[in-house]
Amino acid sequence: MTVTPETRFRTSQLEENDGPPVNPTDNRTMGEIVAARFSRRGFLMGSLAVSAIAATVSPLALVAADEARAAEGSAFKFDELEAGIDDKHHVAPGYDADVLLRWGDPLFADSPEFDPAKQSAEAQARQFGYNNDYVGYIPIDGSAEHGLLVVNHEYTNPHLMFPGIVKVVEKDGKKAAEVAPLSKEQVDVEMAAHGGTIVEIRKEAGKWQVVREGKLNRRITSNTEMALSGPVAGHDRVKTNADPSGAKVIGTVNNCAGGVTPWGTYVMAEENIHGYFSGELPEGHQEAANYKRLGIPEGAYEWGAHYDRFNLAKEPNEPNRFGWIVEVDVNDPNSVPRKRTAMGRFKHEGAESIVAKDGRVVFYLGDDERFDYVYKFVTAGKFNPNDRAANMDLLDDGTLHVAKFAEDGSVEWMPIVFGEGPLTAENGFASQADVLIETRRAADLLGATKMDRPEDIQPNAGNGKVYVMLTNNTKRKADQVDAANPRAENAFGHIIEIIEDGGDFAAARGKWEVLLKCGDPSVADVGATFSTATTAHGWFGMPDNCAVDSAGRLWVATDGQGPKATGRTDGLWAVDTEGAARATSKLFFRVPIGAEMCGPLFAPDDQTAFVAVQHPGDGGEDWEGFGRPSYYEDPSTRWPDFKPDMPVRPSVVAITKQGGGKIAV
Repeated sequence: MTVTPETRFRTSQLEENDGPPVNPTDNRTMGEIVAARFSRRGFLMGSLAVSAIAATVSPLALVAADEARAAEGSAFKFDELEAGIDDKHHVAPGYDADVLLRWGDPLFADSPEFDPAKQSAEAQARQFGYNNDYVGYIPIDGSAEHGLLVVNHEYTNPHLMFPGIVKVVEKDGKKAAEVAPLSKEQVDVEMAAHGGTIVEIRKEAGKWQVVREGKLNRRITSNTEMALSGPVAGHDRVKTNADPSGAKVIGTVNNCAGGVTPWGTYVMAEENIHGYFSGELPEGHQEAANYKRLGIPEGAYEWGAHYDRFNLAKEPNEPNRFGWIVEVDVNDPNSVPRKRTAMGRFKHEGAESIVAKDGRVVFYLGDDERFDYVYKFVTAGKFNPNDRAANMDLLDDGTLHVAKFAEDGSVEWMPIVFGEGPLTAENGFASQADVLIETRRAADLLGATKMDRPEDIQPNAGNGKVYVMLTNNTKRKADQVDAANPRAENAFGHIIEIIEDGGDFAAARGKWEVLLKCGDPSVADVGATFSTATTAHGWFGMPDNCAVDSAGRLWVATDGQGPKATGRTDGLWAVDTEGAARATSKLFFRVPIGAEMCGPLFAPDDQTAFVAVQHPGDGGEDWEGFGRPSYYEDPSTRWPDFKPDMPVRPSVVAITKQGGGKIAV
C-alpha cells in the first residue's frame, strides 16, 4: 500500500493512497500487451468457437452447463459466506475465526499490558506491532501445531493509534479535520511499531496460543541494527555520516509481504520507503534522478523532523540503504538481520520462493507501483536440505531478472547484470552495485513490461505455475486497450498465470495467460471474467496477497474494496485454477469496514488459515452503519470503554474448522 501526505490518515479506499506514477519510459504496458494478445488470438479464436456453439445451443443452456461443470469440479468444499459490510469479522459456516494477536499484545513474559492512553516506545518494542501484513509459519521440530509465527508490521495510522491528535475545526463555515503534528515521543512509538514480530505459537485443544516465554520471540523495529550484504555493501552510495563503512543500517521500514525460505529464515520486503524521507537534497546531488524514480522524498512521515537519517539535507545517501529484501535468522534472537542487496532495490511487495529442478532457489518479486515491473531472483548456489548453515548466504549471490511479456503469450526473464545490454558505463552504471541501487532504471532500459501494480507473486509446486496479483491501475488510458480487452482505468485488477518452460522455475522463458480479470461480472463495462458459477458473493476486485495451500489450491486476499469501490469489504476468496471450475471464486472470510485483508497463510497440515487484518476502521466513518464515533469527532468519544476486541486494533486471526480437519475439504 502506498501512503501519501494527503492520505496518510485515510488509506483504505481504492487508490486514494496511490501517488502519481513515476515510470517515465515508453515501455509497453501490460494492458497494451493483453489487448494485443486477446485481439490477435484469444478474442478471434474464442469468439469463433463460441459463435459456432451458440449457433446450435441456446445461451441459457450454455450457462447452465457451465455452472454444473464448475460446481462438480471445484477443488473447494465449503458453504460460501455472504459478501457485505459491517464492523466485524465473518467466516464461512462451520469455521471459527479466533483473534490470535492484536496490536499492543504482550510478546514476552515481562511485556507490559497494552494501554492506548499510555503508549511508549519502550512498551511497543515488547509488544505486537502495528498494521500486520505478511504472515509466515516456521515449524518447530517439523510440527504443524507448534512453530514460530513471523509477521511484518508495514506502516502506522497515527489517527487510529493516538487519542486526541485529530481535531474538528471550523473553516469557512464548514467542519474540517485537522491533524496535530506528532511529538517526538509519538514518532518513537511509530518507529517501534514498524518492523516485524517473531513469536512462538502452539495449538492446544484445537486453538492456537501465544507462548510468551518462547526463547526465540523477538521484535524487529526501525531501530534494529542490520547489515548490508551482497554487491552493494560498502559502496560509496550507501555510506553516511553515521556509517562511513556503508555496511551497517539502523532499522527497516514499510515491510509489506515477505516470505519464508526453504532453509527456514524469514524474509521481509521493504516496500514504500519514499514516505519516510523529507528535506531536500543538496543542489546537483548525484542521487536526484535515482530518488525521483522512487518518489523520494514524499514526507508522509514526520521522522525527519526528529532524526537526521530521514532528512535528505543531512543524510543524502540514507534512502539507498532502504528498499531491499531483509533476511532474518529466526533460530537466533540475537542475530543481525541482513539486507540482501543482490535481490535488487525497489518497492518490494513480497519474496515467495521455490526450489528449482537443479537445486537453485527462485524468488518471485513484485514492484508495487502502477506501471512497474515483475522480477525474479535465481540464486547462484544450490539449496542443501541437509545443511542449514550452507544456505545462510545463498541470497548474496545470484541473478535478478525482470519480465518482458509478449503478445504471443510468451514471457522472457531478462537478466539485470552490469555490462550486459544497456547496463553499461555509457548509461551511468559503473558496477553491479550501481545497477542494483537503481534497479528500476536498469529495468526501464531493458524494456521490461509496465504492469498494473504487481503485488504478491506465488509459485505453485503442485502444478508448476506462478500466479501474479495485479491490484489495479486507474491511470491506464483508453488508447491502451481495445474491444477485446475493455480495461481502461483498470479499477479492479487481474491475475496473470505463468508457466515456466519445462516446468523449471529457473527458466529464462515461459508462457502466460490471464487467469482472471476482476470486478463485478454483472456490469458489462467492467469486463470481468469469472466463471458463470461464481455467485454474487464470489467475485472480487483488487487482488493483493495470495497463498497456495499444500493441495495446490489458490487463495486470494484483496485490498481496496469498500462502500464506494465495490459495496463490500475486503476478504479471502478461494479461486479454482484447474479443470471445468477454472475461474470460479468463492468468499471464505471477510474483514471489518476499513480493513485490508493480508496474509494469508496455511499451516503445513492445511488445518489452519492465518490471516492478517490490517488498519480496521480506517475510513469507516464513511459508512453510516459503522456503529461507533468517527475519529474526527471529539477525542473523548474515541476511546470510551476501550476493549481488546474493538476492530480498531490490527490483528492476526487463526481460522479453523469446527471439529477439526482440513480447510475447504
